[in-house]
Amino acid sequence: MRIPLACLLMLLAIPASAQIYSYTDANGNKVFTNQPPDGIDAAPVQLQPMNTMDPTRVAAPAQDAEAVAAPVDGQSLPYSQVQLTDLPTDEALRANNGTFTVRAALQPGLMPGHRLQLLLDGQPYGSPTNVPLLQLTEIDRGDHTLELQVKAGDKVIQQSMPVTFTVQRVALGTPKATPRPTP
Repeated sequence: MRIPLACLLMLLAIPASAQIYSYTDANGNKVFTNQPPDGIDAAPVQLQPMNTMDPTRVAAPAQDAEAVAAPVDGQSLPYSQVQLTDLPTDEALRANNGTFTVRAALQPGLMPGHRLQLLLDGQPYGSPTNVPLLQLTEIDRGDHTLELQVKAGDKVIQQSMPVTFTVQRVALGTPKATPRPTP
């Protein structure tokens, strides 16, 4: 059974401190609410804690430690949250052609003059962009790390924690026949 999109959007609109309840309505649909109706046996939903980045952390890229901009005059870093979402954490990412998308989550939103840069296995992937939906193509199967950098020109302002994931691809095509030795 699929959860209706409206219910998911409602979950996003509810403050993180609110209690969420779940129940099944008369039509068999799963309903999520912060105020269960009277006379309905609604079960509390345990939400996972939000994944955030410590705003005091600035990671330097392995190849150029000079590229990281440190806070100026004791000012805090511009983003309280810099992270990648839409990656599986407990199972392999199934992408038969190695193509998938990830989303950049920034708090506050991307500031003017800043761009997003993906690092795949420690190396820049693609060109810096201001679009928070990032596509990766033809990624080999196996284990990889992905990081997100926020850049101002060539300087790295902030960088997310690395996320490790596994790409699972199905081998397409037919296996080559092995010739049999002649007697």
